[in-house]
Amino acid sequence: MQFATLEVTLAEGVATIELNRPDKANAITMPMWQEIRQAMQWLDETAEARVGIISGRGRFFTAGIDLAALAGVGEQIRGDCDGRSREKLRRVVLDLQDTITAIERCRKPVLAAIHGPCIGGGVDLVTACDMRYCSADAWFSVMEIDVGMAADLGTLQRLPRLVGEGMARELAYTGRRVEGAEAERIRLVNRCFETPEALAQGVMDIARAVAAKSPLAVRGCKEMIGYARDHAVADGLNYVATWNAAMLLSADFAEAARANREKRAPVFKD
Repeated sequence: MQFATLEVTLAEGVATIELNRPDKANAITMPMWQEIRQAMQWLDETAEARVGIISGRGRFFTAGIDLAALAGVGEQIRGDCDGRSREKLRRVVLDLQDTITAIERCRKPVLAAIHGPCIGGGVDLVTACDMRYCSADAWFSVMEIDVGMAADLGTLQRLPRLVGEGMARELAYTGRRVEGAEAERIRLVNRCFETPEALAQGVMDIARAVAAKSPLAVRGCKEMIGYARDHAVADGLNYVATWNAAMLLSADFAEAARANREKRAPVFKD
């Protein structure tokens, strides 16, 4: 697909989705919000794309929501009835939330490769990804507190599940910077690489390893882990039993068994 604010490529089962406004610190405009959701839909629907990587071009991962885009919302919701204007604002926020949720809704795993600053809406974005990796020069900030608002696109809902409630409160209340090494220590990211180059190579290696697995099984794992996060253990066990009753006896299952017998790497269809 062709995008105005993203650079999207696909090779060896791995789709790279690069935020592409380097001259504006990859600040997220309204068109970029819509294109991120479109890219997630494309990733979900494109069989040969097995894994996605979100990264940023230039010195920043992203500076967060473009303030000019926020200024334009005022004109968008303006009306002669305060109640109706507030309702329009709520719908704008819900639509922006849906862009972030589209990452979780995508059946394919999405990895975040973060270098440089990841601010505000960028934290919303990466906390919705399946895995997060950063370079030592990366830093994170839940910056919304410094503009007098509560983060409203997913950080306050997802971050506590990653770093724990106490740390999430600290980051949300203070807006302080979390450097790459600390991000790994508090489990905001899976791993911190020394350089952006090592980050790019390391995340690509992980993505290719995932892409080599059974696509059906990987999609099942994502579905089950997401479901388990929001449900009781008994509910999750019941769901995975139902899933495997439907999906287990697949061509991928048979190919994995053949490959094991023949002592070779399995080759799965998209």
